[in-house]
Parts: sequence; C-alpha cells; structure tokens
Amino acid sequence: MTRKARSRDETTPQNEPPTAPGPSLSRLEVRNLATIRTLDLSFRDGLSVFTGETGAGKSIIVDALGLLLGSRSNTDLIRTGEDDLLVTGFWADDVASRRVTSQGRSTARLDGEVVALRELQDWAQRRLTIHWQHSAVSLLGPANQRALLDRQLPAELGAYAAAHRAWADARARLEALRASERERARQLDLLQFQATEISDVNPVPGEEEPLQADLNRLANLESIAQGAAGAITLLSDGDENALGFLAEAVRSLNVSARYDDTTAQLQRELREALDSVQAVVGELRAVAEDQAPDPEELARVEARLGALGKLRAKYGPTLDDVLSFQAQVEQELAALTRDEQDAGTLDADVAALHAELLRAGAALDTARRDRAAPLAAELVAVIRQLGMPHARLEFRLHALNEPSAHGLSDVTLHFTANPGEDLAPLADVASGGELSRVMLAISTVLGADTPAVVFDEVDAGIGGGAALAVAAQLRHLAQARQVFVVTHLAQIAAQADHHYKVEKSVEDGRTVSRVRLLPPEERLHEIARMLSGNTSEAALRHARELLGPAHASAEAVAEPASSAR
Repeated sequence: MTRKARSRDETTPQNEPPTAPGPSLSRLEVRNLATIRTLDLSFRDGLSVFTGETGAGKSIIVDALGLLLGSRSNTDLIRTGEDDLLVTGFWADDVASRRVTSQGRSTARLDGEVVALRELQDWAQRRLTIHWQHSAVSLLGPANQRALLDRQLPAELGAYAAAHRAWADARARLEALRASERERARQLDLLQFQATEISDVNPVPGEEEPLQADLNRLANLESIAQGAAGAITLLSDGDENALGFLAEAVRSLNVSARYDDTTAQLQRELREALDSVQAVVGELRAVAEDQAPDPEELARVEARLGALGKLRAKYGPTLDDVLSFQAQVEQELAALTRDEQDAGTLDADVAALHAELLRAGAALDTARRDRAAPLAAELVAVIRQLGMPHARLEFRLHALNEPSAHGLSDVTLHFTANPGEDLAPLADVASGGELSRVMLAISTVLGADTPAVVFDEVDAGIGGGAALAVAAQLRHLAQARQVFVVTHLAQIAAQADHHYKVEKSVEDGRTVSRVRLLPPEERLHEIARMLSGNTSEAALRHARELLGPAHASAEAVAEPASSAR
C-alpha cells in the first residue's frame, strides 16, 4: 500500500471524534490467568493492538478486563496448579481488582476495599467497554437499539420522561384509591371512633393526680370528721383545753408585762397563738360537721378517673401518650379525607396528564423520525467501508399499544448486508462479524461511552480494503478514546500507536504466555509475519510500506516498560 493511499484511508471518517469522558487505563496486572503466570503491562492513550500466532492466547487480555467488568467467573481460567487468579486495573488514582479462587469464590475490590461484584461492575462499566462477538449481541436488544437514537434527543426524551412519570404517578394513585375504597372506609370508621372517644373525654395532661386526691378525701370524710372532732375537744371543748390554758397564760403575764418589754413581747406572741388556735378550731368545726360525702361529687370524680383510665389502657400508657395518639389519628383522618375527596377529581387529572403525555410522545416520535434517517445514513456510510459495500440500515418506529416509560413507539434497527435482500430486524439477519462491525461504526459515529474501548475479533471475516477501512475507523476513534484491539490483520496492526505481541512458550514443562511491547524493529518483523507468514525481504518491504515512515518514527520514541513471566 502506498503512503498516499494510507493517508487517504486515514482521513476516511468524516465525523469528529468525541471528547474522552474520563481517565484511561494506565496499567494492568494479571496473576495466574490461563497460561499467564505474571503479567504487568503499562498502557498509553491512542490505539494499542495485540497480535500473535494462532493459539498464542491473544484474547487473554480481553478475558482479564472482562473479569473487571463483572463477567462470570470460571475456575477453568485459573492457571493449572494455582489456588486463585488475580486481575488488577489502574485508572489514574483508582484501582480495581478481582480475585477468583479454585473453589469458585470471587472477591471484588475498589481502592483496596472489598465491594459487591455489582458495585465493581457498575464502576468499571463507566471506564471500560469491551466489544467482543458475544457482547455485540447486546446490540440486538430493542432497548439498546432505541437508545442509539434517543441519545441524540435528550430534550425530547427528558420532556417525555417527565410527562410519563407525572401520568403514571397519578394513575397509580387513582388505582390505589379505587382498589382500597372498602379498606379506606373501614379505616375511616375506626379512626373516627377513636378520635371521638378521645375528644369526648377531652383529657388534660396532669389532671389525674388532683382527681385522685379528691377521691381519697371523699372516700374518707367520716374518718376526717372524727379526727377534727377529737382535735376540737383537745383545743376548746374539753374540760381542760388548749384555748383555756393559753388564755390563762396570757392573763398570768399581765402584771409583769407592764414592767418588762421582753415579757410584753412574749405576751403578745401568746395572744397571736391564741387567735391562731381559735381560727383553727373554727375550721375544724366545719370539717367535723361535713361527715357525709356528696354522692354526686364522688360519682363525678370516680367517673372522670375511670374515663381517663380507659383511655390510658387503650391508647396510653400515659395521658401524654393518649394526646399524641389523638394527634396522629387526626392527621390520618385528614389524609384519608383528602384521598376520598381526591378520588372524585383525580379522574380528570389523569385524563389531562394522559393528554399531555400523548403530546410529549408525539413530539418525541417526530424528533426520532427526523433524526433516524440522517443517523442511519451516517452509520451506513461507515458500515459500507467496513467490508459491507451493499449494507443498508434503517431505524423503524412501531407504535405501542399503550405508552411506555420510553415513548409511544418502539425503535428497531433493520439491516441487510446483501444486495437485493429486504431489510429485516438486525437480530434476525446479522452474523457475529457483521454485528461487531456495526458496533464499530456506532462507536465511531456516536462515540463510545467510556474512556477505554476494547475490540476483540472486530476484523473477523474481512481483508483487503475492508481491513484498511476498519483500521482507519479504529484510529479515528483512538483520537478521543483509548482503544485496544486484538487482531490478526496487519492492516490494523500497522495503524497502532502501540503494538503488543502475545507469545507462548514452554518453560519447565509448562506453557507460559508472554505479552510485551514491541520496539520498532520487532514490530516490523511482526507485521511482515502477519502479512506473509514469514520475514522474507519481500515481506519486510511490504511491512515497511504498510507502516510508513511516520509510524516508524513514532515507534522509535521510548515506550514504557512492559513485562510478563
């Protein structure tokens, strides 16, 4: 291939590469995975390729990264004779790892902390995408096909999603109200009874203690009267009583009080005591005369205490608890009453929200149709360069029976790679290799969603000009993403910024795989081998032409050390 032709191929993609969304993969460590004993690789941005003889284990790197993405652990991946395997990936300051034991246990870690496998998977999926033939099957899912189109329509999709949430929430509430009418009626009756029972009593915090004191007094009036009468006898009514003794004491001080101020003061105090005792006697007489309890008053106090005790037994244990329960009941009553009122008006609200949903859905479908044809044309232009010159592709909308969370219509990709054939659903007609190339086209037109992208077997079944086109698309994507490719095509390997070779050897009777970054001269020989199966002068000449002086110069720059044992 001439340098001019290569230059033309490199500029084939017309779309601008998207901006990279985050840190790239800087390093990968692997221990005891398949035929790898230890592996420590450093990576740079751009396009990295992995090549090697058939059976050398080129896809081991993809298997290792797949474990970080949460792929199913398989004990068969553990190197024979070892207890476990370990894969560790480094993204800037972040570290992710996964260990799989021979007993089938799997341990995931993020920055050294043990996490659930799902958490590791979610974390890694924001940083790394792997396109292998069986993963390209995800493109067959209707949801993924719809997402390809909808990622171009964030405003319309957001408006529809908001309208759908509002309608779905209102409809769910209406259905819940209708479904629970009987239960709501029973609940209303119970709450109304409880609220009425408490409000009729109208308890007051702290009222029980004085009521209990009143009850004790009323129940013991006879004893109280008898005690008062006995005290009156001692104080005033007895033959010898306290009032008489006090009066006599006051009189005995009359003379001495005229001459002595202290005695006069003491006499005054005795008179005050006499007055106090007389007052007490008066009050005791009232108590002594009240011997019979008032039946009505006693019944009132007993009834009040009984009513309060009943409330405490049901809603207590204290009156404060009863009052808190009353407040809760009133809140629930208000909510149920609102629900009952809302049920009458919610029908109209649901209808209005449904109409708004249909408007948003129609706007989304219009936007999808407007974008579908241009996007399909962009994809087809790339797909045809990838070894499918007769490929055709369309996005088709199919109305749904009722609105879904994603629109009024479903979106499917229809495809054919063969001339004269009708378009059919992609899931029905695309082979594994075709799916991989369609995925490559999507990645280069729409951009990969992660900073690092891995392609395995993307070149299956192609060669010649198609291989050059695939290489150009990969290099184009590598302008904004870190791209890793496992390939057997020299045309793709020659476009790489960094070329790794996977080699297999036998050491001490055991098979060992090595992965190493090739310096320029070894890379030249590897390209020659891939072209012709040998390193003859003709093959080397062809490899030099394919690599070109620009690539040779770039490969001469010092690369980070990589090793595998």
